[in-house]
Amino acid sequence: MAGCRCDTDELLDNLYDYKIPKKDENFDILLSHKNIKIVRIVSSADLEPTEYIQDEDEWVVVIKGKAKLTLKTQETTLKEGNFIFIPAKTPHTVLSAEEGTLWLAVHIF
Repeated sequence: MAGCRCDTDELLDNLYDYKIPKKDENFDILLSHKNIKIVRIVSSADLEPTEYIQDEDEWVVVIKGKAKLTLKTQETTLKEGNFIFIPAKTPHTVLSAEEGTLWLAVHIF
């Protein structure tokens, strides 16, 4: 398990401790436990649209910034605080993002 530990004597990792990639996105697993995985995603404004079709359900929230994506064929914009549930096997693509957009993705197996 990356990040936080259960004993209070240990330092906790910080969600905001990241670098903005020069291109595309960085994916950091913050927690992987039983049937969930929590991933921090940091987007560059220089983003190559990539379609994802994942085997697990995914819940995504934008913490900072803004991004445009398609879910199946519907285009939507997510701003700070917006979240979306993406069922397993649903095609989705991040079309663009503001520099430094910060997301949290919860994958449910």
